[in-house]
Amino acid sequence: MSELRKQIFGDSFFRPLITHLTDAYPKFDGERFLSLVQDTDWEERELKQRVRHVSGVLRKTLPDSYEEAIEVLMEIAPLGSGLAYITFPDFVEVYGQEHWDVSIRALERFTPYSTSEFAVRPFIERDQPRMMAQMLKWASHSNEHVRRLASEGCRPRLPWAMALRELKRNPEPILPILELLKEDDSLYVRKSVANNINDITKDHPALVRQLSTAWIGRHPHTDWIIRHGARTLLKRGDEEMLQLFGYKGHLPVHVEELELSADKLLLGERLRFQFNIVNESIESEKLRIEYGVEYVKANGSRSLKKFQLSDKLYLPGRTKVTREQEFRDLSTRKHHAGEHIVSVWVNGERKQEAAFMLELD
Repeated sequence: MSELRKQIFGDSFFRPLITHLTDAYPKFDGERFLSLVQDTDWEERELKQRVRHVSGVLRKTLPDSYEEAIEVLMEIAPLGSGLAYITFPDFVEVYGQEHWDVSIRALERFTPYSTSEFAVRPFIERDQPRMMAQMLKWASHSNEHVRRLASEGCRPRLPWAMALRELKRNPEPILPILELLKEDDSLYVRKSVANNINDITKDHPALVRQLSTAWIGRHPHTDWIIRHGARTLLKRGDEEMLQLFGYKGHLPVHVEELELSADKLLLGERLRFQFNIVNESIESEKLRIEYGVEYVKANGSRSLKKFQLSDKLYLPGRTKVTREQEFRDLSTRKHHAGEHIVSVWVNGERKQEAAFMLELD
């Protein structure tokens, strides 16, 4: 997580928090709280470490009784919102697992103001049947944030979170929750349902194919969820999923004249490329056009990353397509020198490729 994001824990967060805590719990010692938070290691801590550290300091400065401490946090929860307030559900995650009922009530209370998606996961690991029954109740909640928690919290592979081992192995307990949410009016909720389905595709693609076939065509919201949730399978060129969304295979369509703007590229520069889509059919065809980049890895091998370029009807004849791709280091990707391959894909089929050399300096 970025250096910038950890700076959310500044005076703009701590000063109002201390005021709210003191109003709700007059014995709260704000100066002691701040001195304990901003200890000698504070500047070195990353975002998640800061969250956990603040939770620990709250435990030292709120009432000794967990139930009393959590009531204070629940009272002030509506007075602040944003990522920094994830410390409240983190407090529950760390100190509340032996206090099930009050902790579940607190997680529901906190999630509209930050998110409890990470904090629910140890509860799922601890007692999956009990917690998944709670998530199913949340899926019918009137608040979209709580409904989203029902889906997001049980994603088998939620980024930045612990994996849910049993749900990776068998995601069946998730399906009743997704079923309740598959036509949800909130895009915020629908995105979570789609991301949950996409997680499931990593381990159980056949289940997602079955689910998608059963759901398709019932409601526009559901169709959007399926399409977004199946994005990994579509990128893999899964024939069954491509056909489900109306993409035909083995069409009289090919790619010509793939041209790169450079044979050699320096890290930080942009590569421009163009090509022609040639539709030899007598009618328009629905085409999913993607391009791939085979990035050189540290060991010299290459790893393919695909990017969607267009998804539409292409008229008979030739259509020129152009695109640029920047090559710079990211938190999620470090580049290595060597021959990279650019490829063009049509409805899951690799049609043409070209190579260039990436140099670091």
